[in-house]
Amino acid sequence: MANVSQPLPIRILGTGEHIPSTCIESHALDERWKKKSGWTFKHSGIERRYYASPDETTSLMGARAARSALATAGMEAHEIDCIVSACSVMEQAIPCTGVLIQRHLGLGESGIPAFDINATCLSFIAALDLLGVAIAAGRYRRVLVVSSEIASAGLREDDAETTMLFGDGAAAVILGRATGVDGSEILGTHFETFSVGAGLCQVKSGGTRIRPRTQMDEFLRGACFDMQGRATYRMAAQRLPIFLDRLFERANVALKDFACIVPHQASAKALDHLQATLQLPKDLLVRVLAKRGNQMAASIPVTLHHAITMGRVQRGDMMALVGSGAGLSFGGAVLKY
Repeated sequence: MANVSQPLPIRILGTGEHIPSTCIESHALDERWKKKSGWTFKHSGIERRYYASPDETTSLMGARAARSALATAGMEAHEIDCIVSACSVMEQAIPCTGVLIQRHLGLGESGIPAFDINATCLSFIAALDLLGVAIAAGRYRRVLVVSSEIASAGLREDDAETTMLFGDGAAAVILGRATGVDGSEILGTHFETFSVGAGLCQVKSGGTRIRPRTQMDEFLRGACFDMQGRATYRMAAQRLPIFLDRLFERANVALKDFACIVPHQASAKALDHLQATLQLPKDLLVRVLAKRGNQMAASIPVTLHHAITMGRVQRGDMMALVGSGAGLSFGGAVLKY
């Protein structure tokens, strides 16, 4: 039996999104792969996704999403006292992406701490969990969390099964301490990792495992994303129901309490499985997959941004953020917005 979490007085002060410049319609991918018209949409459930241009770096996109979130919160960049990059893939190995986002925000002389939290596609939920505790403890007052991804940089153009699922994008969320009167809370979080699935989704290069000075050919091969899609789906689908039961138990909530559920937009098949597993009415699950694709770590905060801006969740409403990531890991958070 999972322990019931202690609620944390955390409030979402603002959210923002950056949409990259190049729109890739699914019919264009049909032409690339010499498939019948409609093949990509039929197999992915995605109408379009966006790719970053060569000038749109991870940190630049993240900073643009951050400025949008700051405007929504009615704040200036210098009012933030911590910057956290929550991405699956860093812009470069050193320094961390949080540093580069700080620089793009014009805060290079500010001294505001900037660092990364990486849990692949669950990076935003991991950052929410860890920074929520830090804010509640008084370590920070207002934290900027940015998830920015350029999935297209690591896709193999001939791998239709994988490439059709992914898109680029960025989202930012500003977190602060809630007051007693506004009622915003993190009611509970929960994470589980099953490293038996560590080989199912990988980018092998970019760290110290493959060394370009002596293994350049292997380094170049390993720079692209490899995913065993069917095996990943089977493993995730098998473990998801038990994970969700534990998450809701820790938060001491039931499905009837939720105004919406904000999931990682992994694939249409994964979203359909989540809906069937929880027996959800169609309007409870927030979906942006068809217009964005799988944006890796940016997926959950982009979907959260849409849930808020489209009125799917109002102040005082309960929502759950849930997803899975390479590892294989599961993560979730239950919030009162």
